[in-house]
Amino acid sequence: MSDFIVSARKYRPSSFSMVVGQQHITSTLKNAISHKHLAQAFLFCGPRGVGKTTCARILAKTINCTNLTADCEACNSCESCETFNNSQSLNIFELDAASNNTVDDIRSLNEQVRYAPQTGKYKIYIIDEVHMLSQSAFNAFLKTLEEPPSYAIFILATTEKHKILPTILSRCQIFDFNRIRIQDIATQLAYIASKEGIEADADALHLIAQKADGAMRDALSVFDQIVSFSGKKVTYQDVIINLNILDYDYFFNITDSVLAGNIAECLLTFNELLAKGFDGHQFLNGLSNHFRDLLVCKDQATVQLLEVSEIFRNKYKVQAADIMADQIFRLLELIHRADLSFRTAKNQKLHVEITLMQLCNEIVNTTEKKNPDLEHLNRPVAAPASLVKPQNKPVISQLSKPELPQPNTTLKSAPATAATPTLVTIPIHTPSLKVRKKEHQKAAQPPKEKLPEYEFSANELADAWETMTSNYHHAQRMNLVIALRKRKPDLHNPAMILFELDNSALVKEFEAERPAMLEFLRKTLNNFSVQLTFKVKDLNEPEDEAYTAAEKFNKMAEKNPALKKLQQQFGIEF
Repeated sequence: MSDFIVSARKYRPSSFSMVVGQQHITSTLKNAISHKHLAQAFLFCGPRGVGKTTCARILAKTINCTNLTADCEACNSCESCETFNNSQSLNIFELDAASNNTVDDIRSLNEQVRYAPQTGKYKIYIIDEVHMLSQSAFNAFLKTLEEPPSYAIFILATTEKHKILPTILSRCQIFDFNRIRIQDIATQLAYIASKEGIEADADALHLIAQKADGAMRDALSVFDQIVSFSGKKVTYQDVIINLNILDYDYFFNITDSVLAGNIAECLLTFNELLAKGFDGHQFLNGLSNHFRDLLVCKDQATVQLLEVSEIFRNKYKVQAADIMADQIFRLLELIHRADLSFRTAKNQKLHVEITLMQLCNEIVNTTEKKNPDLEHLNRPVAAPASLVKPQNKPVISQLSKPELPQPNTTLKSAPATAATPTLVTIPIHTPSLKVRKKEHQKAAQPPKEKLPEYEFSANELADAWETMTSNYHHAQRMNLVIALRKRKPDLHNPAMILFELDNSALVKEFEAERPAMLEFLRKTLNNFSVQLTFKVKDLNEPEDEAYTAAEKFNKMAEKNPALKKLQQQFGIEF
């Protein structure tokens, strides 16, 4: 059998100084040991794989160490440390609450607590996954946890603190473990790789650290997997292939194509990703993260939030210089909308392709808006020679606007000749770019002409009314649908539509919907002066009674006497 030991066990920290990314907890525990301020119960909570059980074991070993170092670390040479390292300690007990969660298990634990340690000063009980204890087991544990013997210390560990009873929480010192930073995980992986004689790229280790999602144990498991795949040399491409991760270069290329407005290149790159087995939703998530990283690169204060290697950090900085922050905001909004509606899309590939087209179009539109043709408002005016008078009088440019204030206007003009135009400089008060842009756009817009009102017929009104009713039917507004289809609207005059309601209970609902109905009817009928009003049906007005089968037949027989002969021939009775 192989002697191979997984890295998560082989490089498990054995002292506080070796714990990665939890300095706020290790320093507190060491100070408590040095000042002899040990609590009767500790609760270590946090995500998986961040060192909760490891810190519990280190704390248990350090408490019973008889020869502590100057920085409150276990010596690993005394009898207590040696028995702990060999898993033979009689003073440290580990209990898995996932499989020992009954009242009987807790009662057995309470019986053990009654006996003092044979050697050493403390008996430490480590209860892992303590949230798995049953309600009755928690209640049986309360008294012992609140008033344990002076030599007993409990260390509880859990990933789900919210499942623990408040009465238990109030009896413990609570330590919240953080997710380990990507840079700390990558540094630890580089240390382990050097210990094992493995050549690993920094980009590859960063990618493994990102995949671990803040858990050192997960990172070490992935690292072992990659080493088994690639051998003694771990490269960036090996990690991408083995973990099925999208390469950063794809997102850089897509972004370059979007900034260039090259829709064809975007679609070809996305099709290449699909051919390699990547999912469209995974691509959208990666693209949104890419633009987020570009956004944090726009400000020097937020560059530290970019958790990538130095090579890719430089690439992000270069690409971020080619795009404006407001453009990134708009692109992120488009990607976010596409992400929300991806699951409900019938054709998900087309859904992503449309999003890429929208991204390219957004860049083109914003680029045009950022560069309006307004430069002529700031240029000196060259007046033709024919327009320049020979007298020494000021010549006013045609582009100067009388409504703009012109304080201290001084004009200088050289004697004009027929061969050369005279340059007239007019130092007037120039409005802001925003004001000039609005004036330029307003001047470019043609004057709006009032369209003639169209006189619609009753049949056109009925068709528009049916279309409006169908819209409410699609929106599952069945109360409105029934009321709208029960009667047809009356056209009293070309500008007034009257609709009758059955009762006053419908008035409030129709009043709320009248603005939307009126807007729809005006646009459909091409008449914007039409009005819509309602009235409640008079209760004293007689209702139309339904016809019986015989009455219906008699009505039809009046129009077609042959039906009577048919009735007699076949002996039909009503």
